[in-house]
Amino acid sequence: MMIHNNKISDNLISFTSKKLSGKIYPPADKSISHRSLLISSLAVGKSRIENLLESEDVMHMVQALKLLGVRIDKNKKGIWEVFGVGLDGFTEPEYLINCGNSGTLARTLIGAVTGNSIVVTFTGDKSLNERPMERVIIPLEKMGAQIVSTANNRLPLTVKGTTNLLPIKYENPISSAQVKTSVLLAALNVRGVTEFVEPYTSRDHTEIMLKKFGAKIRFKSSKNKKNVVFIEGGVNLKGNDIYVPSDLSSASFAIIAASIVPGSYLKLNNVCINYFRTGILDALKKMGADISITNRNKCTSEEPIADIEVKYSKLKGLDLKSYCSSRMIDEYPILSIAASVASGKTILRGLRELKVKESNRFDAIINGLRSCGVKVNYKGEDIIINGASGKIKGGTTINSNFDHRIAMSFLVLGGVSKNPISVKGCKSILTSYPNFLCQMNSIGMDIRSND
Repeated sequence: MMIHNNKISDNLISFTSKKLSGKIYPPADKSISHRSLLISSLAVGKSRIENLLESEDVMHMVQALKLLGVRIDKNKKGIWEVFGVGLDGFTEPEYLINCGNSGTLARTLIGAVTGNSIVVTFTGDKSLNERPMERVIIPLEKMGAQIVSTANNRLPLTVKGTTNLLPIKYENPISSAQVKTSVLLAALNVRGVTEFVEPYTSRDHTEIMLKKFGAKIRFKSSKNKKNVVFIEGGVNLKGNDIYVPSDLSSASFAIIAASIVPGSYLKLNNVCINYFRTGILDALKKMGADISITNRNKCTSEEPIADIEVKYSKLKGLDLKSYCSSRMIDEYPILSIAASVASGKTILRGLRELKVKESNRFDAIINGLRSCGVKVNYKGEDIIINGASGKIKGGTTINSNFDHRIAMSFLVLGGVSKNPISVKGCKSILTSYPNFLCQMNSIGMDIRSND
């Protein structure tokens, strides 16, 4: 059960649930929380951030920015205040920057510090230190940054920044919001225009926020075709007020739980419905999910928000093309849970990127579902799931390998399994969804400590 101060057991067990019901506010968006802190730090003047996600990943960003000389406070009303130091105002930290488990923190902050004449060393936990960093090293070195890393281009690495970065045109071979953000933040300090190109538009929170803060940036966020972003350096950013909406990635666990537990009805409030995050909703609707979007609006961070209503429905399999991954790369673990409960075959295509996330999610999905009695195969970069039409055996233990999305996904599956599902490594959930147990149990899930 939930322990006070958002501390949870590392070992949890999920039992069959009756219908789920209620109304919840999912946690604040992690991607937008990271960017609001980082871009506010690069601005001139004070920024105010309301509804910041206070997860481990985001608190690592707060600590990292403080080590770089940025004053960040939380006032009595719970609003975070960031006193920006300008584009080249970071000071050289006395200690290593510990990024914890956060790839977003590592890759985006590495880009941001390159335009400052300081030397910074970045490291992380065991999982993060095994993740590839050459995807940001390559463009940043083309711009003139000096980066020293291990032989396999992983953390720990050291950045020697400079105020003499050069503008570049960089065509990224994959669609990655982290790489895009890293290059755009470095480009804020160059003389001239930097052009960033990616195969499809990855989430565009950085572009939206930079524009709000006064950056000279041009982008169209094209749907389903090549994306090009132009940014002119040397333009000061101005402090701003930001409201962080609820995170659709986190909301997807409750959305899918309600879709697969018979008799369920849920309402989720103030969720960010940025087009480049809603691939999971489109996929579920193709599977026959009963999902409604209401009360559409915009928040002060210029992001579209809405309420989401979801009812139980009998899902069917789908063939999801590889180009969809840029809009829902983080949601494949929980989508695989929906596919396992559905009737018919689901093919999830082009999932190479899943192999280099917090864990090898490609293998974790396959091995986890198989241990629950689901028929799963793979071919190249595709995962093929033969839905069990709601008849999930369960009765197994999943080792999440400290991957929060794998842990939460299989806890959701336990809600419809004949036998309970145990999950190890659940403290990782605190990196993104500190009140996951509290919220999921409040709507009718039955997740308990298994120590």
